[in-house]
Amino acid sequence: MFKKSLISTLVVAGAASLGHAQAADLTISCGAVGAELQLCQQGVRAWEEQTGHSVDVVSTPNSSTERLSLYQQILSANSTDIDIMQIDVVWPGLLANHLLDLREVLGDDAGEGHFSAIIENNTIDGRLVAMPWFTDAGVLYYRADLLEQYGHEAPETWEELTEIAREIQNAEREAGNDRMHGFVFQGRAYEGLTCNALEWVASHGGGTIVDADGEVTIGNSEAAAALDLAASWIGDISPSGVLNYTEEEARGVFQGGNAVFMRNWPYAWALAQSEGSEVRGKVGVTQLPHSGEGSSAATLGGWNLAVSRYSENAELAAELVAFLAGEQEQKRRAIEGAYNPTLESLYQDDEVLAAVPFFGELYDTFVNAVARPSAPTGDAYGRVSNAFFSATHDVLSGNKSGEEAVSDLDRELTRLKRRNW
Repeated sequence: MFKKSLISTLVVAGAASLGHAQAADLTISCGAVGAELQLCQQGVRAWEEQTGHSVDVVSTPNSSTERLSLYQQILSANSTDIDIMQIDVVWPGLLANHLLDLREVLGDDAGEGHFSAIIENNTIDGRLVAMPWFTDAGVLYYRADLLEQYGHEAPETWEELTEIAREIQNAEREAGNDRMHGFVFQGRAYEGLTCNALEWVASHGGGTIVDADGEVTIGNSEAAAALDLAASWIGDISPSGVLNYTEEEARGVFQGGNAVFMRNWPYAWALAQSEGSEVRGKVGVTQLPHSGEGSSAATLGGWNLAVSRYSENAELAAELVAFLAGEQEQKRRAIEGAYNPTLESLYQDDEVLAAVPFFGELYDTFVNAVARPSAPTGDAYGRVSNAFFSATHDVLSGNKSGEEAVSDLDRELTRLKRRNW
């Protein structure tokens, strides 16, 4: 019964059917945005050639919110259909009870060499439930050629970004490019908007929604001002369509040569520099702006690989995870796809730095990225994030002011706190 339902769900989501998976030794779900899927497939093929085992690679929805829902459906049914899952950095606590303790198979030193903060994040009640695959933090992409043409440096504040984006956008439109926009980002009501909005709020000095002690902090004037500023971009320097953009829609506009600035993850660098890109050789990357008394804030992202407790080949699955998270694979994906390694040694690797120079320049940004409040809110994080991105979307859409939104959100999260954390 469940197998048929799962296959239907994946097909509707545009993923591969699992109908042929029975012939494979393992099934892995990996890859969504950018070159993730291709790079994962290449890594899997290399492991197959090395070991003689066969692996079925299954696609999942691009939206992280939809993907989490699908995983929860699969795991809650104790399904054996997917052995290895690619999980977001904020999911270990949500899914831990369904995931294998990788140290049982890979040994106590399984996390050695990886960023300790990510290993700690992936360790729930003493169990290492996921291995780091790549880490991430939000960065600002800009058209270096256009900034030079119009006499500007990369902006340090959101206010500077707004002014520069408007100036260049209007000048380019007057010159004949009526599709030019000043700034694109992830504005759809989903987890990606939580990441963007957390950066706006934190960089205004408005906190992190919920602090490390579990106290709700969103109800403040700095947070309200951050959301109001973002709302002012819609229909001005940002297209109204940005309210439905994920990472790939934003990248499509920027890489097509139709945006001055873009907020995205590091993976977009390699694609922007690829053959056929309209902006190849014209792009710069820097840290995200700040405002007022705040400082630049980049949301911690990244993805991990976990093994389902219900896998019929759990030890073999853990061995594939170790291979894909290992130094050789992390270096290859850094060079070919600009995916941030989780192994600290690779940030001193000459070949990696030659391929992605800003890995060295923005090292502190990646190491000190701002975590979403998944640890202090535990199982309630999904509802916290949903409430935050929904409130933010209301402001961006013009349905609420920043002050109204953060006030309502503060009350909603306080009620949720009393019941859930």
